Amino acid sequence: MRSAPLVSPDAAPSDAVVTLQGASFGYGDGAVLSDVDLSIRKGEIVAIVGPNGSGKSTLMKGVLGLNERVAGTVTLFGTDSTEFHDRARLGYVPQRHTLSASVRATAEEIVATGRLPRIGWLGRLRATDRQIVARSLDVVGLADRAATEVSTLSGGQQRRVLIARALAGQPEVLIMDEPTAGVDAANQHVLADVLDRLVERDVTMVIVTHELGALERLLTRIVVIDGGRIRFDGTPQAYAAARDSVHHDHDSHHHDLELDGHHPSLAHGPLDVDHTDRSRP
Repeated sequence: MRSAPLVSPDAAPSDAVVTLQGASFGYGDGAVLSDVDLSIRKGEIVAIVGPNGSGKSTLMKGVLGLNERVAGTVTLFGTDSTEFHDRARLGYVPQRHTLSASVRATAEEIVATGRLPRIGWLGRLRATDRQIVARSLDVVGLADRAATEVSTLSGGQQRRVLIARALAGQPEVLIMDEPTAGVDAANQHVLADVLDRLVERDVTMVIVTHELGALERLLTRIVVIDGGRIRFDGTPQAYAAARDSVHHDHDSHHHDLELDGHHPSLAHGPLDVDHTDRSRP
């Protein structure tokens, strides 16, 4: 298991890709997540864990600019988030992974929508774009399913299509919401292997999850959020030693409401529907 030194919350290291200082996020007049100090450095693989309603999805929405920041600062790649416009550098993989039966699209067509942040909504795919789409499918182990209708793929395969779609935008940071939710143990290990390939490509990852499971071997840091505040931030080894005291009565780790809303750089596509079918791996 790899490890990395804990980043001091009072410091913004020069290789930080995401930095929050005294950040609070909420809706209307109320803050759901308060006084957050967090720096994520290039190359880190960070898990955000916590019980239902703890604020972990609110944190990710705050980084993505999908909810209101009521205090503090958010810095992305050294630029204040209010001045940061190259959102394609942030890739997003939603939890939703089923395809409406009324929509017909191949894996390749879905992944191609991930190029939209780079080419614009009216842009046409060039040969280079198609190569990136093909390479993204290959990275997640679905090159042989490029022409397959996504509705016929298993839940685990559809999750990998979503990862490939995000990769097609060539992000530097990949934010994933519950990538293993509703996926059986065998497919969780397949997903972990896919993420391991991304580690080799120096993709920084932030993973919101209620179960570490097969992903734990990849992590450099674990951040626990509870009651709208960060309760723990440290290495997997430190987390293992402190787990009982950190979680108290919250060991069930039900996942938050998933990230919703729309963002111009997230390239939502027909995989994003309003229900989650977990009957298939």
